[in-house]
Amino acid sequence: MSDIRLSLLRRDALSAAKEVLYHLDIFFSSQLQSVPLPIVDKGPVELLEEFVFQAPKERGGGGGATPPVKRLNSLQELQLLEIMCNYFQEQSKDSVRQIIFSSLFSPQGNKADDCRMALLGKLVSMAVAVCRVPVLECAASWLQRTPMVYCVRLAQALVDDYCSLVPGSVQTLRQIFSASPRFCCQFITSVTVLYDMSSDDLIPPPDLLEMVVSWIFEDPRLILITFLNTPIAASLPIGFLELTPLSGLIRWCVKAPLAYRRRKPALANGHLEGKPATGSPPASDRDSQGPLYSKLHLSVLQVLMLLQGHLTEKNLYGRLGLVPFDHMVALVEGIGRLSDELNPLSASQEVELALDRLAQALQVAMAAGALLCTREDLRTVCSRLPHNNLLQLVVSGPVQQPSHAALPPGFYPPIHTPPLGYPAHAAHPALPAHPTLPAHPALPAHPVQTFIPGMAFPYRPIR
Repeated sequence: MSDIRLSLLRRDALSAAKEVLYHLDIFFSSQLQSVPLPIVDKGPVELLEEFVFQAPKERGGGGGATPPVKRLNSLQELQLLEIMCNYFQEQSKDSVRQIIFSSLFSPQGNKADDCRMALLGKLVSMAVAVCRVPVLECAASWLQRTPMVYCVRLAQALVDDYCSLVPGSVQTLRQIFSASPRFCCQFITSVTVLYDMSSDDLIPPPDLLEMVVSWIFEDPRLILITFLNTPIAASLPIGFLELTPLSGLIRWCVKAPLAYRRRKPALANGHLEGKPATGSPPASDRDSQGPLYSKLHLSVLQVLMLLQGHLTEKNLYGRLGLVPFDHMVALVEGIGRLSDELNPLSASQEVELALDRLAQALQVAMAAGALLCTREDLRTVCSRLPHNNLLQLVVSGPVQQPSHAALPPGFYPPIHTPPLGYPAHAAHPALPAHPTLPAHPALPAHPVQTFIPGMAFPYRPIR
């Protein structure tokens, strides 16, 4: 690699970056012929950092001065992005594409990571604009194996480009749904982590919300693509994205009524006190986004109902919680804080809607095997929430019925629990049969009225 570096130092910045990609393609193509998964060593990574990301090479003591690296101007950077897009598009071997992409953009924990992430955001944004599917597929794999903090940065770059800077550009991002569903699934997972509704600034933008809901409502199985196409162990690494965005989407649906009510401008003497916060939607926008969250909630419940069969097929039923219990604990704590904060505003309808959605999601997730916990765990976690009839029924669970020898067709035993604090009543003993009453004697017949034909009937019409 040292000989290659010396030759690259004599080139201009753009041709040097292009030459690095050429040499790495030859290097890894030959490596893949001998081993199925070559290890990316330090040499290629250093070349990429120096000539693609313009990070100065760190040399040991006594090595002499390092010539300054020529920097890319804005036009050259755009040309480099086009070269990279074309390279990944023209490389026919997916294994080579994946290892080159990983060598370029896998975080190394050094100063070059900022330049690396900035260039990655621009490359994926360009791939979305010109629909370069191989780049999007490589980005989907990168999101799956990269720590969450970097995935969130890429998601933020795409949201800024397509949902904030240019009005209407979200339509370009929306169109990749059919081109790369795998990238869409990973992107949804990333934005649900980014926008966790913990503050007003972390509520998903309207354009992003509408796009995500339209994707999922059109095909709810979209959010299961990563789970269905990935070899899975019973335990997942900590600090990486979840296999599905289910827990993040549940958080959106449940917290939305309370989070949007919290953004309502304060009133003083019947008038608005100051201006709404930057980016805060008016009341009409909040009302229009309510049906979006309802559609999203319905789609999430439909996906949860599909999971039992998939978990059983993969032999993971009861072993893998796709809706982690600790995420639900954090969600319940967040709802409790929001409900306490909104109590002076008398947001009873919003609290009721949030708790109804929470109860439905918990019940369906437990029934599908996606949430691994007991009713006692739920009862402990939800004990500090405001009272809700549906949530009370979910955390109590159905009453266990005694086994019946035979039940008539169409008979369903009751499933409702008795009110809390009242024990179930024991069955009453059978009442004794009443004695048979004696028959009444026959009554005498009434005399027959005789007919007198000569008597007039005193009829007078009512006037």
